[in-house]
Amino acid sequence: MDKEILIKEILEKVLNNFGLTIQIRLEKPANPDFGDLSSNLAMIAYGQVSDKFKSPREFATVIIEKIKELDQEKIFEEITIAGPGFINFKLNSDQLLKTFSQKDKSKEIELINLGLGKKAIVEYSSPNIAKPFTIGHLRSTIIGDSVANLLEASGYQVFRDNHLGDWGTQFGKQIVAIKRWGNEEEIANAENPVEKLVALYVKFHEEAEKDPSLDDEARLWFKKLEDGDEEARALWQKCIDWSFKEFATIYEYLGVKFTENNGRGYGESFFENMLQPLIAELKEKGIAQIGKEGAILIFYPNDQLSPLMIAKKDGSTLYATRDLATDKWRLENPRYQNADGSAPLVVNEVGGEQAFYFQQLYLAEQILGWYKKGQRVHVKHGLYRFKEGKMSTRKGNVIWLQEVLNKAKEKAMAFTKDEEIAKAVSVAALKWNDLKRKSDADINFDWDEILNLQGNSGPYMLYAYARAKSILRKAAESEAKPVENGDFEISALEKSLITSLDEFNKAVARAASEFSPHYLCNYLFDLAQIFNSFYNKYPILNSSLERQFRLQLVEAVSSTLAKGLNLLGIKTLEKM
Repeated sequence: MDKEILIKEILEKVLNNFGLTIQIRLEKPANPDFGDLSSNLAMIAYGQVSDKFKSPREFATVIIEKIKELDQEKIFEEITIAGPGFINFKLNSDQLLKTFSQKDKSKEIELINLGLGKKAIVEYSSPNIAKPFTIGHLRSTIIGDSVANLLEASGYQVFRDNHLGDWGTQFGKQIVAIKRWGNEEEIANAENPVEKLVALYVKFHEEAEKDPSLDDEARLWFKKLEDGDEEARALWQKCIDWSFKEFATIYEYLGVKFTENNGRGYGESFFENMLQPLIAELKEKGIAQIGKEGAILIFYPNDQLSPLMIAKKDGSTLYATRDLATDKWRLENPRYQNADGSAPLVVNEVGGEQAFYFQQLYLAEQILGWYKKGQRVHVKHGLYRFKEGKMSTRKGNVIWLQEVLNKAKEKAMAFTKDEEIAKAVSVAALKWNDLKRKSDADINFDWDEILNLQGNSGPYMLYAYARAKSILRKAAESEAKPVENGDFEISALEKSLITSLDEFNKAVARAASEFSPHYLCNYLFDLAQIFNSFYNKYPILNSSLERQFRLQLVEAVSSTLAKGLNLLGIKTLEKM
């Protein structure tokens, strides 16, 4: 049984003696000299027993006495009180060694199945057709991919969808730009055709500022596109084909895949034929009504939120229309339904600036009875920003992701002549630099920061893993000797490494349940730091009694780092 679970069971029994039921949390003390684990339960529970004890510290003293009576397996070496009533636990080295040795034989890392028997759809990346990947798209792509990995590891059957922006009024603008200033043959033969499309898109907005009638012309062309006009559809399809060529290259480079629609994901256009029936249904149910200006809006009871527009006065649809149609289709598709027929968990990894929109969308779906609260989740990411402010494709003020990937690899080549290693290191640097942060925080774009190969970085994590594998390779010719309990005394640093390894499951569970990969990054970085301290302080291959135990530690670290980095979408390297 896991030590933490066993300790919690003992503490629950102690608290039950006082008629108390509280949530017990165990933490690692900042200073390992205080102990291996710590709890503030005496201070939390004191308010309910203050008539019996003078202070939380006095209550903690009694708790410790009761714990010692129940500690039949002798898992504690020492239990002390710190400050106003913190209880610190030092674990018995012999028991710790015995448990670790037994656990390590399986060579498997088990995870708590939070989503066992459940299904989840994770929608991420979702770039717009006719616009290349910018550095801003990196966040949704890698955060969403990691969230999908974490949910999958936690027992969910995960469907990975890429809700491409391949429909909307912007295509009216794109078509006008191509017809007025573009050359289709030149675009098709260009090395980077999407850059040509973006240049035309930017030119449209520049010209529209001088001639507002261009906006009317663009609306007309989008209406033609919706009505199935042959010329409009042909130009639209060319934009899609040109864009997918670039998208596929980026996803392959980043090691990101999708499961839906043959790996392409369901773009907004897939739901085109469902939009008008959806609008009619919402009007019939009284959920949507025609507003004063002629647009069709969803009004919320008691004006909880401002109305959500689902169709403009000219009948054109919006993001909300297509998102509602998407979620209704998912709800009714047996592929996504849980075994009991209930709705799946649906996660949207989208920028934080869309937070209010998703509140409107989710509340509308709750009112419709499609999804219950908690079945729809918005994982927000902050923006990459220039010092001057938000990046904007319309203004041409962006950094292309391909430029970032190329420059990152170029910098990594300074450390190795192997291009494949340089590629893996550079991608790890970019992913870790992003995932180690809370996803909803903005990031000021800085080449030195984003390509950092030192400190709390992806390359540092790869080096820790490669170092562990190097030690194991060198030891491979040696025959392993079983570890006998009591042969030697494990050090405080080795004990810290063992307790850290035991926390992997908890770190993954928290990262998955809170849709926050940075918790796993924090854990893995701490583990790598402890491992590097261990490696630098103690001999491993040249040790005698401790040799096999220390090799078991190295094996456990390498397995844990590999599993954790894989969940973050980071490819490990056996050698660097």
